[in-house]
Amino acid sequence: MTVKATAVSGRNPSGRSAGIIALDIIIAILAIEALYYAFFINEDKMLQGATGVIAGLLIVVWLAFKWRPRWKSASKAAVITRLVMIDEEGERLKEWYIDGETSLLIGKSSSRSDVDVDLSDAEYASIISLQHAVLNHSKGIWYLEDLDSTNGVGLRKYNNSVITRIDNEQSYRIDSGDLIVIANTRLLVK
Repeated sequence: MTVKATAVSGRNPSGRSAGIIALDIIIAILAIEALYYAFFINEDKMLQGATGVIAGLLIVVWLAFKWRPRWKSASKAAVITRLVMIDEEGERLKEWYIDGETSLLIGKSSSRSDVDVDLSDAEYASIISLQHAVLNHSKGIWYLEDLDSTNGVGLRKYNNSVITRIDNEQSYRIDSGDLIVIANTRLLVK
């Protein structure tokens, strides 16, 4: 079976969902209203000064976080060369070299189908679908997609401690250091 590379769909160019963008807009409106009150309705100079300092600090912090992930993501995207199956203690169990590949089917090989990343011998193989997920490489970036699997696919970004379940048939960018969870089987992106 040939798996074709797919583009990121269902998200805006920044990779944020519509709900997050709406929440950002609501926060911005509330912040503007608070600043309007502090500087135009309120006459207390001490409150105006404190509000100005806090607003300035928040802008600096926001700019620092806004630009930091882009620098890391851009440098990490080019170095992905392998997937490493690890146990719960982080010990290496199996490894796949993916440098030069364009698409990799993740699941379990059977007499009917063959996969590129075979998890048949994983501890949780019984809950892994035959065609569980796919990794696609496009324009120097790897994307992960759940193929409507029964037990789902999780993704923990390298700079986060939370594993997020990804939506079916939506592409998610992966970077070096990310952890892909295929029905409790852990694949470290290196």
